[in-house]
Amino acid sequence: MVKVEIYDTTLRDGSQAEGISFSVEDKLRIVEELDRLGVHYIEGGYPGSNPKDEEFFERARGLHLENAKLAAFGSTRRANRSAVEDRNLHQLLETGMKVVTLVGKSWDLHATDVLRVPLEENLAMIEDSVKFLADSGREVIFDAEHFFDGYKADAEYALQTIKAAARGGADCIVLCDTNGGTMPLEVKEIFEAVAAANLGIPLGIHAHNDAGVAAANSIVAVQSGAVQVQGTFNGYGERCGNANLCTLIPNLKLKLGVECISDENLTGLTGVSRLVSELANLPHDEKQPYVGRSAFAHKAGYHADGVEKNPKTYEHVPPEVVGNERRILVSEQAGKSTILTRLLRDHPDLKKDSPAVQRIFDTLKEAEKEGYQYEGAEGSFELMMNRVMGTHEKSFDLKGFTVLVERSENHEMRSQATIKLMDVNGNIEYQASEGHGPVDALNKALRKALMAFFPQLDLVRLTDFKVRVLDASSGTAAKVRVLIESSDGKQDWGTVGVSEDIIEASWEALVDSIEYKLFKDKRE
Repeated sequence: MVKVEIYDTTLRDGSQAEGISFSVEDKLRIVEELDRLGVHYIEGGYPGSNPKDEEFFERARGLHLENAKLAAFGSTRRANRSAVEDRNLHQLLETGMKVVTLVGKSWDLHATDVLRVPLEENLAMIEDSVKFLADSGREVIFDAEHFFDGYKADAEYALQTIKAAARGGADCIVLCDTNGGTMPLEVKEIFEAVAAANLGIPLGIHAHNDAGVAAANSIVAVQSGAVQVQGTFNGYGERCGNANLCTLIPNLKLKLGVECISDENLTGLTGVSRLVSELANLPHDEKQPYVGRSAFAHKAGYHADGVEKNPKTYEHVPPEVVGNERRILVSEQAGKSTILTRLLRDHPDLKKDSPAVQRIFDTLKEAEKEGYQYEGAEGSFELMMNRVMGTHEKSFDLKGFTVLVERSENHEMRSQATIKLMDVNGNIEYQASEGHGPVDALNKALRKALMAFFPQLDLVRLTDFKVRVLDASSGTAAKVRVLIESSDGKQDWGTVGVSEDIIEASWEALVDSIEYKLFKDKRE
């Protein structure tokens, strides 16, 4: 079996993406999770670029990693000075990391127009820097920046740059498509040409996604001899991002039979992907292959029916092998088989011709006429099923609420909500709260009122709130659909509300969100 090492650069190249800034604590946590996953190399950052990365490497020395090697990233020495005199190279050594990844220019254009040095000096900078680090006992990975563009411009000079790294004692040479515009067949041709040069050193690939083919380029490189693949989780990175390890790892292992991480560790892929999204403070891309919620979601009735009879009919791999799960979406395209599939999770004795299935089917169709949509609101759908079947027990009863929105003379907006509710034991609770808008105020008041009865609700967070106008021709009297996403840290769920009044629609979705959490806890 072919073996390929996974090199993660989420903490360095990935953090260069627009809108991402990991704290030191974030970076340390990600390192530990990537190590558990079985990643071989984790690039921690660029110690010469900012104090945060310097602090990270200082604290990272105390980590006890079982699988991964931590790498510090830096660039070749400055022009017209020796490697021994270069402060940046010394900072790489001072991190205490046993692995150093060094980037150098492989495109003559960059040597002359960016570094503004003679081509021979650029070669000397590469060889001297690699040799200095190698002689200091470091494992040196040389990132040949812009290699593919450089090869297309001047193949001989591009080859000279990586030969200089080889002479310096590099342990691995990584060919980089830094601008992300090289096509897969070009990568194949160039990679095979480099392999034919017989450098005697392992080769790797580092691809950016500016043309949307970073993952394809990385796979082609592996098929052409690459034994190290660099990328980021969720494809984060500068401009359009880097090769997405969440796609590459399962493609290499499951499709190409490449040994990169163990079967057991592969089941943690979805969890790590979602954690990185959370720590990056970005919505998780649910359309991602393998690790998105939509990756194994089935909406059409015949799809759901087929996958229930034999998952291979509409799933190229079992979702559990990457830590994901199958989802059956309920919509106007759903048939009774889809509904039955959902019902069987909690009621395994039901049959397709059961009156309960027909009642739920009719209720669903009627609700969708009113504007409800359940494919993104599985929580509301599950509650609806149990209400129709008479198996749902209400956890509280709303007696009423008041919402006050006020604008002051200095143009400040204030919202306040007051609610009255009763629990199943007849206890009455009044609460009031202010918020950033009426919906926020209602949410806070509801949670305050219920916390006295259900302290576990402290774990629930609203993660998304969407409003859609259903019949715009009605103007301000139009019916709206509100979709709320919630999470308790273990599971995510969606709930929906519909009304001509946006406050009422929001309240309906909020109540379902809380009801579903309580229902879920009782079931568990």
